[in-house]
Amino acid sequence: MNPTGGGRRLLVRDLKQLATAGGRSAPLRGGELAEVDVIENAYVLCAGGSIEGVGRMRDLPSLDGDVKEVDGRGLCAIPGLVDCHTHACFAGDRVEEFALRASGASYEELHAAGGGIMSTVRATRAAGPEELAAAVRTHRSWMLRAGTTTFEAKSGYGLDRDTELASLRAIREEGGVPTWLGAHAVPPEYDDADAYLDFILTHVLPDAARLAEAADVFVERGAFDAAQARRYLSACAEAGLAVRLHADQFTEQGAVALAIELGARSVDHLEATGAEGVAALGASDVAAVLLPASALFLGRPMPPARALVEAGAIVALATDFNPGSAFCESLPLVCSLAATQLKLSPAEALAACTVNAAHVLGRSERLGRLASGYDADIVLLDAPDWRYLAYHLGENLVANVVLQGQLAELG
Repeated sequence: MNPTGGGRRLLVRDLKQLATAGGRSAPLRGGELAEVDVIENAYVLCAGGSIEGVGRMRDLPSLDGDVKEVDGRGLCAIPGLVDCHTHACFAGDRVEEFALRASGASYEELHAAGGGIMSTVRATRAAGPEELAAAVRTHRSWMLRAGTTTFEAKSGYGLDRDTELASLRAIREEGGVPTWLGAHAVPPEYDDADAYLDFILTHVLPDAARLAEAADVFVERGAFDAAQARRYLSACAEAGLAVRLHADQFTEQGAVALAIELGARSVDHLEATGAEGVAALGASDVAAVLLPASALFLGRPMPPARALVEAGAIVALATDFNPGSAFCESLPLVCSLAATQLKLSPAEALAACTVNAAHVLGRSERLGRLASGYDADIVLLDAPDWRYLAYHLGENLVANVVLQGQLAELG
């Protein structure tokens, strides 16, 4: 999975197509989300981990020095995909729970009976730091094979000091963007959410703030209410962390209004968001991160993607990869769901999991586009048209990945 090769320039040549979101601005809203620049018979030239140039083969200048060439004939290049919402640090699985849910048990019923998040908490607490790092490494390799070159991952399956911090370290060490989801659920050793928040804000936040880039909270019936989320996120913001929320997954609990009040970077899920929340997000700078694989996995309504785009909201896509409600690491599959279920165009889906997802992670100035000066993260699709990314449902079309200007080992 690690990049291979030396420091020489890399030329991907004779590409059938190169497709990237239009312009240079971020985030993209409204009609801009659907603007894609497509170059036929194209090349990408990389140097020192960055893109030196893109264009048509007929315009490729003469190259001096040591250049490694990659044959792109029959392939389409798109930017490395950015997964801005995953729970990739966990131990164990929930396959038994999956079977029960397939037989009729609801996600909320399983959670109330001690399953759900708590079953993964027990397995993750039992794992040591090395096992957690190995799990993230494995999950990262799955994502890379599906074209994800940058991934965010949350803690939240420890819900104690040592496991939460070990999770954040594992995510950082394995190349992820770490988010502290300390307020994911209330563990059984605490009588209520407020007592648990007392503990984590006093004993975990100071160290978590040195390891994570953002903080997240699950605002939902049976988890944390808006007042508790405000307390948690305000303390995290004071400690220097960006603010994000799991919002409106099952019920509206005031999370969208809270996110706007706090200047959150994103609200994620939004399956239960109504017209008022859509309009509020459209008028705000808070990104709406949509997770259609989770809605599909749980049999929930899909989030109102089309309404959000038309309202002018910042829309991003992510997998929500986790062991219970979205055991899916594939952003191409998410793009297919975005097109077939969310009614986004392939162009909108591409921008939502590249430029806008990079914006959610605070990296849009260098990730999410195939353009000069951006990081040389490139996905090569074995397809006659870049739109096969969404069109070919469930098929992994990733032929190769360039990561930081070097060919990656996909395993």
